[in-house]
Amino acid sequence: MDAAGCAGETGETGRTPTRLGAAMADLTRRSLLALTGLGVVGTALSWERLTATDIQGRDADALNVAILGTAQDAAARRSLVEAFNRVHPDIPVRVQAIQGADWSNFFAKLLTLVAAGTPPDVCYVATEGTQLFADRLAEPLDDFVRRDRADVQEYFDDVHPSLIEAFMYQGSLYQLPLDFNAANIYYNTSALQKAGLQRPAEDWTKDDFLNVLRAMRRTGGDQFRPYFWTNRLWGGVVPWLYINDTSFLKESKSPGGEWLWKDFYPNDPQAGQRGGGYQWLEPNADDPRVEESFEYLRAMVQEGLGSSPAQGGGGELVARFAEGFIGMTPAGGFWVYGLNQGGMAEDEFDVTFFPKWRSQRHQFGAAGYVIMRTSKRKDEAWEWVKFCATKEAMQLAIPLPQTTPTRRSMVNDAFYSGKGPRHWQVFYDTLDRFPTTGPIPAPPQQAAVETALIKNVLAAVTGPAGSVGPALRTMQRDLELALGRT
Repeated sequence: MDAAGCAGETGETGRTPTRLGAAMADLTRRSLLALTGLGVVGTALSWERLTATDIQGRDADALNVAILGTAQDAAARRSLVEAFNRVHPDIPVRVQAIQGADWSNFFAKLLTLVAAGTPPDVCYVATEGTQLFADRLAEPLDDFVRRDRADVQEYFDDVHPSLIEAFMYQGSLYQLPLDFNAANIYYNTSALQKAGLQRPAEDWTKDDFLNVLRAMRRTGGDQFRPYFWTNRLWGGVVPWLYINDTSFLKESKSPGGEWLWKDFYPNDPQAGQRGGGYQWLEPNADDPRVEESFEYLRAMVQEGLGSSPAQGGGGELVARFAEGFIGMTPAGGFWVYGLNQGGMAEDEFDVTFFPKWRSQRHQFGAAGYVIMRTSKRKDEAWEWVKFCATKEAMQLAIPLPQTTPTRRSMVNDAFYSGKGPRHWQVFYDTLDRFPTTGPIPAPPQQAAVETALIKNVLAAVTGPAGSVGPALRTMQRDLELALGRT
């Protein structure tokens, strides 16, 4: 699972009589913007309807758990459910897989279940939807966590506080993150060696990065692309903004959260800088550093060192990287197993940190279970959430390097043995080495915000000289609308 990474592409165009209606207005143009009787305000857009495979019948006597995936994905959790029932034989669990092309599609289908009066009790939600759910649909975990501190302290001791902070909203905690993926740089070791280069230094700069791309291009052949990237929120332009100590939204933190940092992370050296969750309340596309970052990417594309972000997607990217047509690309731990299954030996690819600019701050996405406010089984739902955060459960849920476990103790040599990469420590070191590393910008209006970003990236980075400024001015206006500020 590409934890938003996990996989996700996703404004509030108006207020509605219900909080659910407001949530619906936040989904993408592939998603539902109108429900009969809810009075949702928006443009006339289509949505992907639930299918028979999505609606398998709600079990009124069981705890209903919704995940993004297929029936096979739900079946793969049988061992997890069985392990849970050995501890809680009185809580039957039904895992419902909801198919979707990405997280936004999944969220849209979940909201239709809420509207139909058949919502699940628990949902697996990525960063893209954390604040959307926290603002409108999810139950805070604060009281449960405080009550069962003796049970969950070991979990917090094993999980980096930056991951926890990403799942706080307005002072409350809404999820226990189970997997995450930071945007690191994967490189093809053969392409690097062919160019006569060694592994980049971990403190390499943006200029070093361009020099590596140029060396790769000279020896790579006609079809070779030194750097490949996609136009989306996770792994697109955002990592380049973060290392330039900026973003397309102004970032701040909510007050609150002292209870968590004091009780569970008393020795965290960054505790004084942590708060009650991230906030992205204003657009920032007119920041000179944002323009500087986009100019850097535009020059890279114009020089032929990087792909146009319009080209291809994740599936194509894995195949082309495995075939040796791509030198470097941003990806997280979720890529390891795919490359292994694509035929790449563990020494044929490796991973390092994003290069340094004004900072070397990285971005990440994560995922975990939320308890729905509508659930009548909140106590049972908490037992599921708490159990799934145990090491036993996480090892059952993440047996292979298809994502990065949030538990530090699980990110080890045994997990990557025989699959690579050699420098797998980079995945967790991204959190340890760079204290300001944080989540992708995902406010409750994330869907419209991401649309505004994606819409203007192409014009900015694929146009001629002078195209960046006008594109960013348009982005600023679009973000104002997405955030409901005009």
